[in-house]
Amino acid sequence: MSLSDGYHDVPRGKVATIVTFLEMRRKPDIPDLAPPDGWHLKRHEAPDRDWYLRLFRAVGNDWLWFGRTILTADALDEILQNPKVHVFSLHKDGQDGALLELDFRTPGHCELAYFGVIPELIGTGAGRYLMTCALDAAWRQPITRLHLHTCTMDSPQALPFYRRTGFVPYDQKVEIYDDPRVHMGYDRALAPHLPIYDP
Repeated sequence: MSLSDGYHDVPRGKVATIVTFLEMRRKPDIPDLAPPDGWHLKRHEAPDRDWYLRLFRAVGNDWLWFGRTILTADALDEILQNPKVHVFSLHKDGQDGALLELDFRTPGHCELAYFGVIPELIGTGAGRYLMTCALDAAWRQPITRLHLHTCTMDSPQALPFYRRTGFVPYDQKVEIYDDPRVHMGYDRALAPHLPIYDP
């Protein structure tokens, strides 16, 4: 269904965002980067669900990430235990500071399903380093397409960053869903750039 021009009501208790879908068909020629001081990439095979959710929230709470938190334990375990889903973190002194999730479940394709760093690492070069790692890990597999999506609720730096990396937009959609701060118990102080409209 196509939306007509003009304004469209967003029901109270909901959030609306514009989602941009991007892809690349070959690995871009980008220079290798050194990791941020003391941090290194760590692969987590079949990661523990509780560990994963803690990191997911640490990275994504400010942007109202909720896609993994609403899954049942069995549904999330099915993803995390799948050998075609590769989960990485940036790790330092027992702390994990970034989440990278690559999904190879569709033959020949890889979805960069989740990508982000904790607030303390924003502006340190960690994101650029993590993307270099993501590209290396994705294109090391027999794929012909790497894709992702981002939205207007994410950091305003996200879309320009992905485009500079070599991703090309190919579609846009408007998405409306329950505000996690209203319906899912998320802290109401999160994502102050998005006003809450209680039902």
